[in-house]
Amino acid sequence: MDKLHSFIVGFDPLSLWLAAFLVSGLAAGIFTGYLRARKIQPNGFRWRIFRNEIFFAVVNVAASGVLIGGTTTFLREHGFITFNTAPASWWVIAAEFALYFFAFDTYFYWLHRLMHIEPVYTWVHKIHHRSISPNPLTTLSVNPLESLINGGFVPLFTAALTLHNETMLLIAPFNIIMGLYVHSGFEFFPKWWNRSWATKWFITATFHDQHHRYFKGNYGGYTTIWDRICGTVRPTFETDFAKVTSRPIKPLRLATKPKGPVEA
Repeated sequence: MDKLHSFIVGFDPLSLWLAAFLVSGLAAGIFTGYLRARKIQPNGFRWRIFRNEIFFAVVNVAASGVLIGGTTTFLREHGFITFNTAPASWWVIAAEFALYFFAFDTYFYWLHRLMHIEPVYTWVHKIHHRSISPNPLTTLSVNPLESLINGGFVPLFTAALTLHNETMLLIAPFNIIMGLYVHSGFEFFPKWWNRSWATKWFITATFHDQHHRYFKGNYGGYTTIWDRICGTVRPTFETDFAKVTSRPIKPLRLATKPKGPVEA
């Protein structure tokens, strides 16, 4: 009990609350039938592909950790990357984050399209597209070179601009959450998402899932803006999104033993 208590105390309250929220949300999603209804490709999971993803994810994390981590450390130690530690208004942090958001979205869209052109596709992007029906591990199942190209944007951006520390506290978790969400294989956004002018510009899990399933189209990283401008949104995307988000939710029913004949 003492070891368990020490283990729990070692975590800050926010981390424990977040973990409890995720576990309870997962349980609720399973038993209410919500996750089953919102699975984008209900029969898409393949163990063989998942095993490959485990291997490539381990290789990528090890390699990109050295490459990106080493590059960032070098740039910081030599003064190329510095952060503003002075207090900042919320709108300054919001403006810096928005600048990063749209800059990365542009960077990602055009490089993503380039990665679909041979021989760049074979050299850089092919490993990631082995996953036809994405799951959270797909986020990490990439060629380390591709991880360096995508992940390298942050050190380049922070070398070009001096951001506040608070902005970086938004950028890092946002990237993780977005990567996991678009590769989750489940659609969590409401069915009105693409019907609203205010929200239809932001990508959904269905949007990126179709890119994996059909290989071409839907190249955006954060938004659909460049896809809509360049005409690369898949023609069935909005219809398919509506189908996924309109499926009836059927609660999970636990199997029960049939009652036998009642003895007199």
